[in-house]
Amino acid sequence: MGDLLNISPVLGSILVVLLPFVAFLIQAMLGKRDQSGNISLFAIILSTLLSLLFVFSEVWKSDPIAANYAWFTIGKNSFQIGVLLNNLSVLMQLIVCVIALPVHIYSRAYMKGDPGIHRYWMYLSLFCFAMLGLSISNNLFMMYIFWELVGFASYLLIGFWFTKESAVQANKKAFIINRIGDLGFLLGIASVYSMYGSLNLVELFGKEGLFYETAQASEGWMTFTGICFFVGAMAKSAQFPLHVWLPDAMEGPTAVSSLIHAATMVAAGVFLICTVFPLFNETALLFIAIIGSITAFIAAIFALGQRDIKRILAFSTISQLGFMVVAVGVGAWDAAMFHLATHAFFKCLLFLAAGAVIHEMAHLKEKNNLDIDPQDINNMGGLRKWMPKTFILMSIASLALAGFPLTSGFLSKDAILISSYEWAIHHGALYLLIPITLTLVSILTAFYIGRLIFKVFFGEFRIKLEHTHIHEASNSMLGPMIFLGICSLFVVFSWNPLAYHHSFILGGFNVQYPFTEIHSLHLILPIVLTLGSAISWAIGWNWYVKNKYPLQAGNPWIAFSLNQGYLNEVYQKFFVNSTLRLSNGLYWFDKHIVDGLVNGLGTVTRGLANFSAWVDKYLVDGLVNSIGGTTNYIGHLLRWVQNGRLQNYLGFAFTVLLIGIIYLIIK
Repeated sequence: MGDLLNISPVLGSILVVLLPFVAFLIQAMLGKRDQSGNISLFAIILSTLLSLLFVFSEVWKSDPIAANYAWFTIGKNSFQIGVLLNNLSVLMQLIVCVIALPVHIYSRAYMKGDPGIHRYWMYLSLFCFAMLGLSISNNLFMMYIFWELVGFASYLLIGFWFTKESAVQANKKAFIINRIGDLGFLLGIASVYSMYGSLNLVELFGKEGLFYETAQASEGWMTFTGICFFVGAMAKSAQFPLHVWLPDAMEGPTAVSSLIHAATMVAAGVFLICTVFPLFNETALLFIAIIGSITAFIAAIFALGQRDIKRILAFSTISQLGFMVVAVGVGAWDAAMFHLATHAFFKCLLFLAAGAVIHEMAHLKEKNNLDIDPQDINNMGGLRKWMPKTFILMSIASLALAGFPLTSGFLSKDAILISSYEWAIHHGALYLLIPITLTLVSILTAFYIGRLIFKVFFGEFRIKLEHTHIHEASNSMLGPMIFLGICSLFVVFSWNPLAYHHSFILGGFNVQYPFTEIHSLHLILPIVLTLGSAISWAIGWNWYVKNKYPLQAGNPWIAFSLNQGYLNEVYQKFFVNSTLRLSNGLYWFDKHIVDGLVNGLGTVTRGLANFSAWVDKYLVDGLVNSIGGTTNYIGHLLRWVQNGRLQNYLGFAFTVLLIGIIYLIIK
């Protein structure tokens, strides 16, 4: 089809990136005159069609395509800008487009009437431009530029409602923590360039790339380089201990949360470490796997006690990202991308469904003048009676997240868990702790998402009102959710609902694992996980629907989970407060020591200057002026004597004569 319309994959991919940017520029110029979002929607529709028809369909399972253009030169070093189209990049670009499109459609109804809606569309287009540019960048420096632009756009979106103090604090927190990761990314880029003299991905990792031809650096240096890149991914993909920004990012509009959590910003870190995967040695990969498993576990624990519906989903995202990171750590980066793709759809659906619920709860609060939090699941209950379609769609997404059969999540989660067990058995001993942790996390995931469904849609509505005005989401909101619900089923990714090997994504990457396949795991593990998830849902039903909850409200484990393990308080005390104390100390030192010394020297200098002025004025100038004055006075006397007047001369002569006579008499 690309040949039919004379659109090459390279041109198509560039247009995919530029269309949202053009939409951003047009909306920036129009300002408040355009609040419909038609420009943004039209741009993302075109980008999606181009990405699917002229880029993905032409490149997938074909030879990679690269295009380079001169960028700038420093000394003898030339840098290029360009496009790299391979299975990884075109898949990522397509996922971003296909997820952004339903979010745009949903936003037209969800954000209707917001006074800042023109800014919303502008920021959304900028965000899509940055993510799409990141996905096809052909060199690390170009990727870094788009990486930073993604962070900036997310900063704008998270703080969209900037009149709320919580939103302002949330976007600053996200921005600052991501700068920590960006420093790691930048150090990784510098390290790669110092070793290989190139940042071009084809030159580095192509079939005859520098990475394979050039003698590699020392093991320690390679470990450092790999961990630097992973630190960049840790911040962007919210891995422990840099995960704390993501739950607070819920202060942005729910549609924004769905886009950030599903396939864009947080997925960028996973995409990065998949892109530079050849750089990681065994030490770096083990470090990645450990961090991923810790992140998956603690995020699942924190999700258990949350009451905010969006925060539960936020910690779910962090936990699932941990799964993806572990997959990269065990060498199954194709499974990581597979889970990234499936997770994009069901997580986006979960957020959009949550947004529909919040939308109705907020209207109920406003209409009845209630003092409630519309996002608190303890204020909900029985909503399936009023919102049956939303309930069905959110249940499908929840089943996918929990990894139940016939869903896409079942396939991708199995791919990661089975690969991690095979990797651990290959290495033996303590390595098994990682897949065992993921197994436990998978069961906990089913429990906390089941808790959300039970508390929101089952039981009795917890707010007692004479008339409960709650309605199903509008068709413009349900349409995108139905599409995402279909994509949360196995059929989109594999014709076989029980075997992940048949997935078209894994078939496209065809990664050779450094461990032996264990066939028995493909039967035993899915059964164990499904039974564990079913049991956890049965427990949740007993606790939250039949009201047989065994724990007290003040239980310390509930408080630990609700307060996110008190990590924010720890960071506040040891990092924020310490930094503030250091800053105050430096301010005091600057004011009293540095400025005191400078001001003291200034005072002494002014005193010396004043003394010098006094000496100059009263001694030097006084002596000179006295001599001059005396001379002037004598001259004045002489001028009076020698003035040419005869009477004065006679008077003078008489005076001299008189003085002489007086002298003679006295003598």
